[in-house]
Amino acid sequence: MWVFSVAHQHKLLLVWTRRLHQPASISRVGSQFASHHVSAPLQCPEDSSSSINPVVKRPRRVFGVQHKPDGRQKHERSVQSKTWKSEIPVVQKPNQRWGDDSRVSSELRRLSLEDFPEEKERLMGQKSTLDSKAEDYEVVFGIAPCVLALIQGRRKAHKLFVKDGEASHRESVLKACEEAHRRGVQVQRVTKRDLDKMCSGRVHQGVCLQASPLGYLTEDRAPNKGETPLWLVLERIQDPMNLGAILRSAYFLGVDRVASSLRHSCPLSPVVSKASSGVMEVIGVYGYENLEDMLKLKVAQGWQVVGTVGAEADESQIPVTQCSDFHMTKPTVLLMGGEGEGLSQQLLSLCQTLLTIPAGRELFPGIESLNVSVASGILLHSLLSSRKSTR
Repeated sequence: MWVFSVAHQHKLLLVWTRRLHQPASISRVGSQFASHHVSAPLQCPEDSSSSINPVVKRPRRVFGVQHKPDGRQKHERSVQSKTWKSEIPVVQKPNQRWGDDSRVSSELRRLSLEDFPEEKERLMGQKSTLDSKAEDYEVVFGIAPCVLALIQGRRKAHKLFVKDGEASHRESVLKACEEAHRRGVQVQRVTKRDLDKMCSGRVHQGVCLQASPLGYLTEDRAPNKGETPLWLVLERIQDPMNLGAILRSAYFLGVDRVASSLRHSCPLSPVVSKASSGVMEVIGVYGYENLEDMLKLKVAQGWQVVGTVGAEADESQIPVTQCSDFHMTKPTVLLMGGEGEGLSQQLLSLCQTLLTIPAGRELFPGIESLNVSVASGILLHSLLSSRKSTR
């Protein structure tokens, strides 16, 4: 009994691997090889010319290396371990298929993405969705706002983001993609999580559009439509949901112009566009630094200014009329105040008539008024209906 040198053990390993490659050897020692990792000592008689017959006896020993008091044991074990790992063949499991390993090299993944550009676009979109110059753009969300923004062309559209999956095959989503392709706007598929981040968790319906902001119009060159135009003027509307709902009702009912105070009013944001179901992308909303000056000019031109008050309004020198009894016979400006305090005293002093909406029941204290968007819809419908009846 003696211990082989490192070089001699290397030679024995080569012989051992040759036997493993033979079918008979694999069938005979395969299971033993897999379970013990051939860690038992190999014993050989003194005659080096005799046949080599490795025997597995005691597991968890490394090629007959005995415990030695000096430091050579650790060095020989590491050398033998490296030699063994480099020489043994890879034995495939019976039920394993090539390619099941989840660890794929970066080079192979890069080649696969080149063969499948759609997958590459999806993965790249997850890493970087919005453009680096995002401060010059804002994110419009929702199908109607995105489609109308593309069709109207008032915004500079940069990129359209579409939710990946079955939702991208809906007719409304395909229409948005077609409009984007027609105008040379890039379309990128992203995950729902990416879209949620773009619009801060709001309802995006699987579509977001990165485009330039849309602001208030300042030029006053639009001609009046019809003989008795109706303008809706908003003062200090701060809730974007209310502003969006007002724009939607004004467009539907046929208001000739919508104007707003620039101070203490919410901007024309993507939230307003979504609340208006995209109407904000169609009609122009004019902004004025000083509504009082604009109203004085309209009064000088023969317009009438109509304000709004609650059903239990304080006594005023200005006549109060129920909206159903009022008939619009000349160009009119309808004023609607903000959610909290209503119209300011400066604008109330310019009104020739104050309209009120009568309640249909006795109201409980504290809820005597309507939401400003609901009240606007009722008053606009009443005035425009009276305008048609007088023609």
